[in-house]
Amino acid sequence: MKRISIEERPAWRATAEREGFDFHTIDGERYWDERHYYQFNERQVTRDLEAPTQELHQMCLDVVARVVDDEALLSQLAIPQAYFDLIRDSWQQRHAHLYARFDFAYHGDGPAKMYEINADTPTSLMEAAAFQLLWLEEQIERGVLPARATQFNAIAEDLIKAFEPFRGPAPFYFSAMSGSAEDRGTTEFMRRMAAHAGIETRHIDIEDIGLDQQGRFVDLHGNRIERLFKLHAWEHIFHEPFGAHIAASGTRFVEPAWKAILSNKGILPLLWQFNEGHPNLLPSFVDQYPASPVPKGWVRKPFFSREGANIEIRTPGDETIAEDGPYTDAPYILQQYSPLPRFGDSYTLIGSWVIGDLASGIGIREDDSLITKDSSRFLPHVVID
Repeated sequence: MKRISIEERPAWRATAEREGFDFHTIDGERYWDERHYYQFNERQVTRDLEAPTQELHQMCLDVVARVVDDEALLSQLAIPQAYFDLIRDSWQQRHAHLYARFDFAYHGDGPAKMYEINADTPTSLMEAAAFQLLWLEEQIERGVLPARATQFNAIAEDLIKAFEPFRGPAPFYFSAMSGSAEDRGTTEFMRRMAAHAGIETRHIDIEDIGLDQQGRFVDLHGNRIERLFKLHAWEHIFHEPFGAHIAASGTRFVEPAWKAILSNKGILPLLWQFNEGHPNLLPSFVDQYPASPVPKGWVRKPFFSREGANIEIRTPGDETIAEDGPYTDAPYILQQYSPLPRFGDSYTLIGSWVIGDLASGIGIREDDSLITKDSSRFLPHVVID
């Protein structure tokens, strides 16, 4: 695993905007950064990233199968009791799912260590699936990279296949909260993949979804929404008026309600409990004393957080790294400290994607801190033997 400097494409910003990647720069700072790339060999990808991703995905599904029938475990995950049946029914009826992203610390040898899984609302999808692949193709064409260079990246292809079970006569709606270029970019990319699978799609802002007199969700024209991809986390929906109407609405939600079991960090202690000692897992436990200092060599994380918010690290050498945030109203876990690799002044996190039930590719983010935040940078990768 190497971090290598490379020449930028002269017109990459125009290319990004043409491809719908409007959030390549955020608040004047680079989000997409192609001044460097990461290089792997085939064995690192297949043995250390792809195979563990596939195995961890199955382990997560096994945890869901245990949790849906155990109200004590559902409660442990801070899921409101009113939604137990919704979650259980979505699992028992095998409601189809699309995607998830594991976040790994990986140094180039030895087992990758799983930090967490985002199986409900993962972003950084379009840049992983499409834009870094376009970067690779253009750099090969320019002679900057060798023709034998590839990527671990079948994300777009696998997404199209994952959408095939959703074919039907009714439009498939794609939604996110208004005002976020990144969320809109993600949902628009998903719409394109669904269209490639032969599905009619429409966009609707979540704030514009209505409820008719029959208790059905409708768009601004009163048309019933039969299928809805929502880039909006289940833990928020459970505490909104919107949520109380889902069970009776007849709308099929994507991601399905059973993903709520995997969409919070409370899953990490359960994964460890059921698979203790697994080489890709870090010891993790529900934090019984969240008001006390973090023990040396451990990391405190809230069940519900995004982009590194409210995470606190205390290294074995007693250094503390912490990130503020709004996620203070749920339980916490403690996870054993396992630092990200450092390349120059940057710390590197690998996001490993599962599409449907297949390990499908990776995306890489860098940060100036051991905590990967919303100000992180996305870098492309290559596989060369």
